[in-house]
Amino acid sequence: MEPILSAADLVVRRYTHGDLPQIRQTLIDIHADAYADAMDDEFNQRFPWFVDHWGGNADFDCVIAWGGDEATAFAYGAPAAPEREWWREHVKPAPEKSRTFSYSELAVRKKYRKMGMAELVSRALLGGRDEDLAVLLVDTEHPKVQELYESWGFRKVGERQPFPDSPVYAVMLAELPLK
Repeated sequence: MEPILSAADLVVRRYTHGDLPQIRQTLIDIHADAYADAMDDEFNQRFPWFVDHWGGNADFDCVIAWGGDEATAFAYGAPAAPEREWWREHVKPAPEKSRTFSYSELAVRKKYRKMGMAELVSRALLGGRDEDLAVLLVDTEHPKVQELYESWGFRKVGERQPFPDSPVYAVMLAELPLK
């Protein structure tokens, strides 16, 4: 029987751009576990490129939840470039407050799902951010994930397919701090 972790058993650590060489493989490993059933998809196979792309941002921010020596979940992103908030095309009129954190990725190892890990790392990542808003994309074929984000204060403002081989995503926006 798998051990059940409680919040008291977890440590959430924050990492930045300079930590990427030490955490890169951990992120890739968690993602591979979380998406094991979909790793034959070429888009999912490109995840290391996304880690390098986002991690290459000087303001990259990442949190990883650890249960002992095992990394259980992560969340990462970076502030959007001012005046380049792509989500604005979906919101008319756009909110006055516009400084945006682009929440790029969340992954939870399969054996740690339905334990609150997603919320734990999401709140750890977004808590205390200086930005006014957070934006993320959710695969439209995963309505339960969208509902989870909605329960934290995100709302769907549109749909977007950022790459020809990517899924169609719901564009979700939330005011910070999360409710």
